Amino acid sequence: FTLIALWGCALSITRYSIPEEMEEGSFVANLATDLGLDVRTLTQREAKLDFVNSKNYLDIKKDTGELVIREKIDRENICTSKTTSCFLKMDVILENPIRIFNIELEIMDINDNEPVFRRKTMNLDISEATPPGERFSLTNAVDADVGTNSVKTYHLSESKFFNIDIQTGSDGSKYVDLVLNGNLDREEQGAHNLILTAVDGGVPPRSGTASIIINVLDINDNAPLFSQPVYTVNVSENSAAGTVVMVLNATDLDQGTNAELLYSYTLYTSEKTQEIFMLDQHTGEIKVKGVIDYEESQSFEMHIQAQDRGTNPLSGHCKVTVYVNDLNDNYPEVTIKSVKNAVSEDTPIGTLIAVVTVRDQDSGDNGVVELTLSQQRTLPLLLNKTSEGFYELIVSKPLDREMISKYELILMVTDKGSPPLSENETIILDILDINDNAPTFPQPFYTIHVVENNVPGALLTSLSAHDPDLNENQYLVYFIMEKEIVNTSMSMLFSINPENGDLYALKTFDYERERDFLFHIEARDSGVPPLSSNVTVHIIIQDQNDNTPIIVSPWRAQGSIVEEVIPRSTDKGHLVAKVIAIDADSEQNSRVTYQLLQITDASLFSLDQYNGEIRTTRMFSYRDPRQQRLVIVAKDNGDPALSATVTIKISTVENVMSFSETTELPIEYDMFTDLNLYLVIGLGAVSFLLLITILVIIVLKCQKPKPKAIKIPPNANRNSVISRNSVISQRSSTIADSTLISSDAYWYSLFLAETRKGKVVVRQPIIPKGGYFVSSIPRSIGPSETDSRAST
Repeated sequence: FTLIALWGCALSITRYSIPEEMEEGSFVANLATDLGLDVRTLTQREAKLDFVNSKNYLDIKKDTGELVIREKIDRENICTSKTTSCFLKMDVILENPIRIFNIELEIMDINDNEPVFRRKTMNLDISEATPPGERFSLTNAVDADVGTNSVKTYHLSESKFFNIDIQTGSDGSKYVDLVLNGNLDREEQGAHNLILTAVDGGVPPRSGTASIIINVLDINDNAPLFSQPVYTVNVSENSAAGTVVMVLNATDLDQGTNAELLYSYTLYTSEKTQEIFMLDQHTGEIKVKGVIDYEESQSFEMHIQAQDRGTNPLSGHCKVTVYVNDLNDNYPEVTIKSVKNAVSEDTPIGTLIAVVTVRDQDSGDNGVVELTLSQQRTLPLLLNKTSEGFYELIVSKPLDREMISKYELILMVTDKGSPPLSENETIILDILDINDNAPTFPQPFYTIHVVENNVPGALLTSLSAHDPDLNENQYLVYFIMEKEIVNTSMSMLFSINPENGDLYALKTFDYERERDFLFHIEARDSGVPPLSSNVTVHIIIQDQNDNTPIIVSPWRAQGSIVEEVIPRSTDKGHLVAKVIAIDADSEQNSRVTYQLLQITDASLFSLDQYNGEIRTTRMFSYRDPRQQRLVIVAKDNGDPALSATVTIKISTVENVMSFSETTELPIEYDMFTDLNLYLVIGLGAVSFLLLITILVIIVLKCQKPKPKAIKIPPNANRNSVISRNSVISQRSSTIADSTLISSDAYWYSLFLAETRKGKVVVRQPIIPKGGYFVSSIPRSIGPSETDSRAST
């Protein structure tokens, strides 16, 4: 029952009416009064508006129960149709208990829109032949308003040719037609600009305008017209083809194709005239087409018409008279009867090249002609006149193709008219090549520097010869003229490309073995007979710093140390040793200098950087160590520099013992000199191990063959002592530093030796007397030393 009651309430509809475009907050109605509601309960019952299919344009003031405008209402946006009635439907909903009230708000139209034409500009094309009374539809205006606020009438701007007729449609809309009142003439006025105005029925009324542009279409009602009926013009005879005689210009008041004119000759114009003069049908230009000869005709007459291109073409006519002015109008003629276009460069003088004839059709002086050869003074050709009108062209000087390979001979004939006329003819004479030039090199001698250690196959240089001849006479082939050096031919060392003269090295050169090469290269052409020439090539091998200095004195084994013994009582300036290094390179790369790389005491020794001599700089003191170590570096002058080093170990002793000339004395060592108590204790501690070692050595030696006695020449130097058991290599060593052994030297005593694994071992001290030792052998070698420096 409650739902039925509520449904009955909902069926009741309350209607209001307001104009559109009301301002926001405007009062519409008092819902509390109209619906019989208690204002005080509106808030508690949560009164609200529910719009059907629209925005919330209105709102309820709950404190007063008034219905007010929330957002400005535009009737044209709500009701798009052209109906006169427009309603905004909504429901008023209350809670506790629920009650629904239907509200319909009618939106009244106001005149807020002006008439608008769909096309602001309307273009109409109307022929000038259109009869009066013809109607033309125009675009109507539309107005978003309805009723009396919509379009009511139209107005047309003032015109004596046009008017409008207003029509009303079944829906009440207004339409308008444009009506032609009089005859149009395009030549008088080609376009009409009108303004159409639409006015609505509102108060105050609103209006909209559109522009009407009427283009009057032309009809062919005017014939072409020339500026004058007869034209006269003068033209010189022999005028060149294409020369403009005159330009005709007819006019037509029509438009478009009706004003497009075509010019043409009429039947009254002779065919000969049409052959001599050309008439451009589009521009009306009269040009010379044929030859105008005064002696043949002195004047020409042309009848010309101009016709438009309308549907029913109209035409105009005129006459043109052309008078010819007499001139020296016949050019002299030159004719080549016979000609040779190509001759060999060895053609003999007097050879006939061409036969030429000349003539002129004019008479008198205008027919007298003269033939000349352009630049005849510089040409090896001569033009001779044999008879009237006949000439011969002959060779007058020797020909040389390498100087000039082609002649462009211009034969010019000139008459004696006023002004004189001339004509010319060109003869192209090609000079054929013969093989009369040998190949030539830019220079007779080539010096080529090659750095040693080059890559085999590397390009050294390009020797290109030049031959001014042509074709096969110019095609060159290059050869290396064979020359043997120590059973080696040049073709094994060098190679040349026979086509372009590129010279290559076939091997890697070593400056230390070969310094330079001198040979010849020949260039030969392919002519018949062939011609050739040659050039001298000097290959100079340049040195590289590719050899490391080799230390030959003091001599030492690879990686070994040179030992020297000198007495501690040596004076200042004593020569301790001399370092000698050699370098296989040349010039700057072979210059060796010596430097001290390491030294135990720099105040004791000095080194001459040029001769390698090591000398003492002062006497030894008791504080100086007994062992001195010097590292000498021998460096060459290359870039980058190469070097070798030698280590010299210098031992100092208190005294050097002398030996009798007849007795072999063992070398005595003062084992306790300068040794303290700790050294004695140390030696005693290892004496047992030393004894065992000696016994083992004795056992091993007993197993070897007995030593053989070797005679030693006398005359050994007593100051040089070699300790016993020194090893002497069986191989001969190179004697360095130019040291010699005296031929009459003899040895003071004999010594015992035995062969151990292919070596001779010294068993007794060698005391030299007279004669010399090799400087690379130290003066004193300890027993059992196996240093190969003892070689001699």
